[in-house]
Amino acid sequence: MYQRERAMNNYKIDFVDHLPENIEEKMRKDLIEYESSHGIDVNYKTFALVLTDNFGNAFGVLNAFTAFSEVYVDDMWVDKSCRGKGYGRKLLQALENHFEGQGFNNINLVTNAFNAPEFYKKCGFTVEFVRENKIHPKLTKTFFVKYFKNETQKQGTKNI
Repeated sequence: MYQRERAMNNYKIDFVDHLPENIEEKMRKDLIEYESSHGIDVNYKTFALVLTDNFGNAFGVLNAFTAFSEVYVDDMWVDKSCRGKGYGRKLLQALENHFEGQGFNNINLVTNAFNAPEFYKKCGFTVEFVRENKIHPKLTKTFFVKYFKNETQKQGTKNI
């Protein structure tokens, strides 16, 4: 018993800016194996929607990923010269249009109080909950969800 306790106490934790590829691969493989053993499909894929003008200049980006049966908006940017002209709404609508009918359950996103939470309500997102920041109210987070109208959710499980 003493040898095992000693081995368990012999470790270190490193903070890294980027996960080495071999560790990332090992982690993903093990997580997928674990999730599969429970009939779950992780379905993790990152992607971006890029809004460009006729000259190919990017002036809007929506970074997102899928996981299980959900789509997660990681961040969204519209160039300051183009804000307030409906491009953010167009990016969100393009995201929704792409995934509607593909068997996903919902789209999730989180925004701060300074980052126009009312905009997401106007785009049809519903507030799930708010995490208040009592020290810096501008950093209060609002968690939003928008459900797809799909009749059948086929993403996220291996049984469907």
